[in-house]
Amino acid sequence: MNEWTEYLKFLAAVVSVANPIGAIPIFITLTAGYTEREKQNTAQRTSLTFACVLILVLFAGESILSFFGISVASFKAGGGIIILLMAISMVHAKVSRVKQTVEEAEDAEDKKSIAIVPLCIPLLAGPGAMSTVIVYSHHGSSIAHRLLLAGGIVAVALCVWVCLVAAPYIAKFLGRTGMNVVTRIMGLVLAAIGVEFIAHGFAEMFTGLVP
Repeated sequence: MNEWTEYLKFLAAVVSVANPIGAIPIFITLTAGYTEREKQNTAQRTSLTFACVLILVLFAGESILSFFGISVASFKAGGGIIILLMAISMVHAKVSRVKQTVEEAEDAEDKKSIAIVPLCIPLLAGPGAMSTVIVYSHHGSSIAHRLLLAGGIVAVALCVWVCLVAAPYIAKFLGRTGMNVVTRIMGLVLAAIGVEFIAHGFAEMFTGLVP
């Protein structure tokens, strides 16, 4: 497979799993009553935190797995299952409970600072996004590979920032139906990625065991 195709797949995977369009209704709800300046600051902090968290996972993820004695193959299978569960919820135009439970959503309404929790973690840079970054980081060990993935993360963070800053306009233009359609399309892409992760994980785990 072409090397650049792999990086494009990574970019598509992170955009799909983060689903910034799907986060717009939640952002609008949680920032109700904020001034325009406060909304912009929240969007900026959210996107910045998103980039920092995923870049940290990119460079430290495999070390954390090694510390707990978890193989990358089993993590691929487990991460794929999480991504697949998220995709199923997205196809139904719902926020997956892997990302946020009902209790967390209610608690978020009482928080003064929502940029880090729950907007960035777990909604945007949740378990699915972290799993995707760790799996793709394992595809190469060079610094150039990691830097290209970091560049992809920064690009998605910019996309998150644009979507949140322009949230009222996007919501008005697309409407609830339009945003649901986008979420469903991303869910389909994510389902394919999740299945691929699961298949590759099991294939690596059982290599040599099957004649």
